Amino acid sequence: MSVSVRVPDLGESVVEGTVARWLVAEGDVVTLDQIIVELTTDKVDVEIPSPSAGRIEKILVAVDDDVAVGADIAIIDPSGSAPHAAPPPRSSAPVPPTDPAPRRVSPTPSPTPT
Repeated sequence: MSVSVRVPDLGESVVEGTVARWLVAEGDVVTLDQIIVELTTDKVDVEIPSPSAGRIEKILVAVDDDVAVGADIAIIDPSGSAPHAAPPPRSSAPVPPTDPAPRRVSPTPSPTPT
């Protein structure tokens, strides 16, 4: 289920803000509480953190657009986290055992001149 990113209550008598800058793009993977957007109001500039880890599914509001407190500004897909690395392919060939310690080779004595 998707998670909405909403404009939080920004203080007494602040009813809207303007999107100043997105710090993420659609498709980006975010972590919980990662700052994802900056809003500007006539009283305060605010950084809004991600309410969930996941992938930014959709940005609903463009830079310089005005948004009301409580409005949805983005959607996060919490199941869309970073893809897991695929395990290496298995080979049918046997793998030789590894030697845990290097072998020491005794030097061959050099012949003495006669």
